[in-house]
Amino acid sequence: MKKLTFLSIACLIFAASINAQEISKNTMTITPPKADKVAKKLKAHNDVRIDEYYWLNNPEDQKVIDYLTKENEYYEAKTAHTKKFKEALFDEMKARIKEDDESVPYKLNGYYYITRYETGKDYPIYTRKKGSLNAKEEVLFDVNEMAKDYAYYNLAGLSVSEDNKLISFGVDTLSRRKYDIFIKNLETGEVYPERVPLTTGSSTWGSDNKTLFYTRKDENTLRADRIYRHILGTDPATDELVYTEKDETFGTYVYKTKSRKYIVIGSYSTLTSEFRILEANNPRGDFKVFQPRERGLEYNISHYGSNWYVLTNKDKALNFKLMKTSEGNTTKENWVDMIPHRTDVLLEDIDIFKDFLVISERNNGLTKIRIKKWEGSEDYYLPFQSETYTAFTAQNPEFETKILRYGYNALNTPASILDFDMETKKKTLLKQTEVLGGKFDKDNYQTERLWATAEDGTKIPMSVIYRKGIKKDGKNPLLIYGYGSYGATIDPYFSTVRLSLLDRGFIFAIAHVRGGEYMGRQWYESGKLLHKKNTFTDFIAASKHLIAEGYTSKEHLYASGGSAGGLLMGAIVNMAPEIYNGVISSVPFVDVLTTMLDDSIPLTTGEYDEWGNPNDIAYYNYIKSYSPYDNVVAKDYPNMLVTTGLHDSQVQYWEPAKWVAKLRDLKTDSNLLLMYTNMDAGHGGASGRFEALKEVAIDYAFLLDLEGIKD
Repeated sequence: MKKLTFLSIACLIFAASINAQEISKNTMTITPPKADKVAKKLKAHNDVRIDEYYWLNNPEDQKVIDYLTKENEYYEAKTAHTKKFKEALFDEMKARIKEDDESVPYKLNGYYYITRYETGKDYPIYTRKKGSLNAKEEVLFDVNEMAKDYAYYNLAGLSVSEDNKLISFGVDTLSRRKYDIFIKNLETGEVYPERVPLTTGSSTWGSDNKTLFYTRKDENTLRADRIYRHILGTDPATDELVYTEKDETFGTYVYKTKSRKYIVIGSYSTLTSEFRILEANNPRGDFKVFQPRERGLEYNISHYGSNWYVLTNKDKALNFKLMKTSEGNTTKENWVDMIPHRTDVLLEDIDIFKDFLVISERNNGLTKIRIKKWEGSEDYYLPFQSETYTAFTAQNPEFETKILRYGYNALNTPASILDFDMETKKKTLLKQTEVLGGKFDKDNYQTERLWATAEDGTKIPMSVIYRKGIKKDGKNPLLIYGYGSYGATIDPYFSTVRLSLLDRGFIFAIAHVRGGEYMGRQWYESGKLLHKKNTFTDFIAASKHLIAEGYTSKEHLYASGGSAGGLLMGAIVNMAPEIYNGVISSVPFVDVLTTMLDDSIPLTTGEYDEWGNPNDIAYYNYIKSYSPYDNVVAKDYPNMLVTTGLHDSQVQYWEPAKWVAKLRDLKTDSNLLLMYTNMDAGHGGASGRFEALKEVAIDYAFLLDLEGIKD
């Protein structure tokens, strides 16, 4: 590799900066066909907005690729002095990971399934053992061998037939989440020639071990819209179309119930759900609608014995309730309350066992696991003491057991897998993630839950961790993270890589802003659609609280978020840029208005109930008022690092590219503005456990360098 001198670095910085400016000002040089479509919608709203950077929306044009390449060169030049530090951070984070590791085995249909890693290898090895953990290991897949010729490789959707002889699996080698499904004979090792393209990767077997159900995607929008039935040994081109989801705001999927009695087709949108069922021993039969869709009615179904158990918001149960109905009477008028709705408890999920019902709940932001005997003699909660933890039920595929497997971790406690005997109430720690190096001690770290006050008086919770002994004198560097969309809750979680910040004096905080469900369903409802700005103002309020309480100061405060959390980052740098020294925005959804106007872009139509449909003038104006790209103006912005992936199917690369181009032309400061595009990856970043660490090292080196921390 050619070694850069100081002079060559300086020249490269200058050249890359000039090229980026020239390209960003080359407005509308390329006009993809869909630009006309968006323009017509703008005209319908009497909006004469000119998108000077829309030309970047064309990955097939070499000029666009050249632009992204020059941005990467600019990033490399501006951060050349941190190259060795990034390598050291990568080595440091990698050294904490136990390389020869394996998962806790779980039992399914007579086999124990195990995922393991070997030293020096990026990808997992999937194995199983028949009947006993002492039995001979059978390797299902060595993903290291499968991935060796690819820059990106993702194996997903493993599904074993009822007779344990076949396994279906999905493969994505581009990071566009377009999977090809294959079938492997586990007795002979042969991968059959039949290949099913453009799927979600997931599939499920009928009880005849010959019929496979799977979901296909639309080629352009990537919406999961069709369920097919494949017969083993036949040409996938002749597969029978079982169901088409015609409503463009819905997606669809297929799975088998834990009882193995039913194949289920699910249809979903943000506000509405619907299911169709078919007995698995009649896989070539016709599906029956469980309960016809009604806008605003959400439900999920679990089967046990002769009954269905329905988790639903029926009857205005905002935080959901559990209902029950018989197999032959599935429509909503037959549903009977089992666990009623509670205004202070969000009912998140259930796990069904022969003698026990396990309920996952959330109260005052904290996850709780409740255990009930079916016959009513016992009803209790697993005890958890901390306020900065997360607990969840893990793999529990079998009915005939009294053992509940669950996971637990906290900001200062590595991820643990435990078995709990629901009869004797004895718990057994099966595994806790090892933090290698001999330096980690959980007692060296302090955790807290803090509460900020939002503009409307709402109390906003935060989970915080730092090394003991810090002084609250405003001099501590602090990274605050947020998401706040789709009802997705970012619970307090342990991270070995985060130790590289904490041990260098950083405080880390998670802001549990509205738009997630940390405080219940209403927390989500008050952070979407025409209330979306609450997400942004909550995060700013949390940031200001940390400054006011002396945890940090605006000179040392940093923020990060990805995807919809990247939208959050884009909003806060427009609304309150002065309180952050640096911001990391990963795969950011920042061009909200243009994207939501273009229903040919993947996933757009299914997002209307989250952001609003901008074809409606009320939503158009509201989205425009906060969309980060549309609100960039000539003013000072913080130091910023923006990352994306060329093949991203969730947030297209051109959103951050356009945003950065506009910021370059309008911002009035001399702070860093860096963009890095992974030319081989998509929304989830690099594949492989170690390659992903290199992306974390990029983020951390950016933060630490701004703080003047060199090693």
